[in-house]
Amino acid sequence: MLANILLQAAAGVDGIGFGYGLAAMGAGLAAIGAGIGIGRIGGSALESIARQPEVSGDIRANMILAAALVEGAAFFAMVIGLLAILTK
Repeated sequence: MLANILLQAAAGVDGIGFGYGLAAMGAGLAAIGAGIGIGRIGGSALESIARQPEVSGDIRANMILAAALVEGAAFFAMVIGLLAILTK
């Protein structure tokens, strides 16, 4: 099914639709990947805090830092995808 959509987009004017589709798919995959990554970071941090409540401050600080780095990488990927669309 996805292959049919991509082939139909490629059949557009000089393959411009194909480039837009790939850029949009890349931005979407970056957002999905970031959501999964931040969810796993949060879940692991909660498990760690449940096991050792005395170090909850350190775990929380490291969790926020790791989540910010994952989110920054996702924003970078989405910006690159949008730039690919805007520069055509």
